[in-house]
Amino acid sequence: MELWNSTLESGFILVGILNGSSSPELLCAIVTALYMLALISNGLLLLVITVDARLHVPMYLLLRQLSLIDLLFTSVVTPKAVMDFLLRDNTISFGGCALQMALALMLGSAEDLLLAFMAYDRYVAICHPLNYMIFMSPTVCWLIVSISWILASLTAVGHTVYTMHFPFCMSQEIRHLLCEILPLLKLSCVDTSQYELMVYVTGVTFLLLPLSAIVTSYTVILSTVLHMPSNEGKKKALVTCLSHLMVVGMFYGAATFMYVLPRSLHSAKQDNIISVFYTIVTPALNPLIYSLRNKEVIGALRRVLGRYILPAHLTL
Repeated sequence: MELWNSTLESGFILVGILNGSSSPELLCAIVTALYMLALISNGLLLLVITVDARLHVPMYLLLRQLSLIDLLFTSVVTPKAVMDFLLRDNTISFGGCALQMALALMLGSAEDLLLAFMAYDRYVAICHPLNYMIFMSPTVCWLIVSISWILASLTAVGHTVYTMHFPFCMSQEIRHLLCEILPLLKLSCVDTSQYELMVYVTGVTFLLLPLSAIVTSYTVILSTVLHMPSNEGKKKALVTCLSHLMVVGMFYGAATFMYVLPRSLHSAKQDNIISVFYTIVTPALNPLIYSLRNKEVIGALRRVLGRYILPAHLTL
């Protein structure tokens, strides 16, 4: 059989969840609303943490990075999915597919590592409060952020280049919301089993090792919190940790299903639903989970709105 790789010229067709839904218009409206919520909530959180000097501490600097990642992650996927549905044009060029894959992998991997480092931050803050500014100094904080972005970028570039070098001759239809490794490999006309094994190993390494670190950190944190004499301190620590654990559960649950479970347990419909969850739903909910019960963030938001937004409105 002749190896067909005309995707270099004609590209692919993304057949996402909006195309196979029984109520596509309603689903499109929900996806658009979630995207707007993600833009506004993450944008506000970025603004508040950047402007308010009281939040210039490691915990909120890491949270700012998480908001930036979520904002970029959902913007890589959602606008194209919505516009494709509205314009009835689901095509994506070969280069566009490679770019979307690289950005999604980079941002997803960076969030994966960042969540583990945020768990370490909470561990140091609660279990070693007197040494907090030593173990989480500004230098250490920026080193953590840099490591997350560098490792994520290297992984994304490596996987994207290797995935896109395969010849594709089965079909042009990617039955997925976005260009990702496993749905794309189904279109290859050569044996990709060895590479799929490598993707699996990478997924286990990138997901389960940080998750193990998070579980270990919070096991020690819970033990420390339960022995705290102050009920107020205990409550504050538990609220902060529970919000982080909710975000961890949503992100790692979806990512584990996508990259760790065997291919035999996957279906195109399930993968589409999971991809919506970690590219659209989670970025919209993360800032709400972190801020709604956080008095410091709410207080900073009021100060920023009172200082910049309301005076500007009154002068109009």
